[in-house]
Amino acid sequence: MTGKLSRELVSHLFKTMCEIRTFELVAAERYKNGELPGFIHLSLGQEACAAGACAALQANDYITSTHRGHGHCLAKGADAKRMMAELFAKAQGYSKGRSGSMHIADVSAGVLGANGIVGQSMGLGIGAALSLQIRQQPNVVVAFFGEGASGAGIAHEAMNMAAIWKLPIVFFCEANRYAELSPYEVHVAVNDVASRAAAYGFDGVVVDGEDVMAVYSAVKVAVDKARRGDGPSLIEAKTFRWHGHYEGDPQVYKNDEEKKNGQSFDPILRLKERAAGYGLTVDDLAGIEQQAIQEVCEAADWAAGLQSPPPSVLVEDVYAGDENAAA
Repeated sequence: MTGKLSRELVSHLFKTMCEIRTFELVAAERYKNGELPGFIHLSLGQEACAAGACAALQANDYITSTHRGHGHCLAKGADAKRMMAELFAKAQGYSKGRSGSMHIADVSAGVLGANGIVGQSMGLGIGAALSLQIRQQPNVVVAFFGEGASGAGIAHEAMNMAAIWKLPIVFFCEANRYAELSPYEVHVAVNDVASRAAAYGFDGVVVDGEDVMAVYSAVKVAVDKARRGDGPSLIEAKTFRWHGHYEGDPQVYKNDEEKKNGQSFDPILRLKERAAGYGLTVDDLAGIEQQAIQEVCEAADWAAGLQSPPPSVLVEDVYAGDENAAA
């Protein structure tokens, strides 16, 4: 741990988790109502990972994300209204409504992109980290991935390259117990993904992914190390996703206890139970939570009320110099 956290930081962590939770719940409801096209993959139950990791970063640091990336993007500063507009396939979205849930990007906020290709956040992350190193910029990258990506070739290649060149990157594994529909033990041969860091010659740390303070502290240590030029780290956060791999997943691979008691793994509740020690009252927490709920619900209502774009938007931004190209 890096010492006791400030009241202001704990307030920020709590609000960020509430924003992520509300965004995911609202997205789930709108999807079930048939308002959102395509697929969405939610991170309900994993809010501490995104909130804690991104709170350890500076505004001009970067993240790369996954198909389950709403929380990462929100925690790093992406705009909830533009994200909702993208989910609703509206032109005011980050990609004019054409890319949907799995491809949110906001370079101005340091969000280099979520993507639907398992493990590719690590390849994109080391590219950004190498660029920072070459340009002698004092910034770092956090590359989020799931344990399902830990066996992909890109994982080995990215970590090996990051180690050789001492790139300023933190590999952050959200081990949420399942890779799509397969339990952890079926596809990972070791107890901890973090133990693989030893093969590359850098630190690997296991952290309780339901404890936002522990996540923040572990990432802060790794980020500070990377910023000093001392190379990469691998952090594995043990967490649990409440919903299925995708919305609509029947989750037949989960046992009855997990289906009934999944929400017992609740990082928001855990922080609430400790908040008094940081000067936050029950009323303080209620006010923060209500503000987060209001902001996200307003974003969803705004996005739902927008007009759908014309079909011609599909061919915009195809060629360089297009007068309709996004700024």
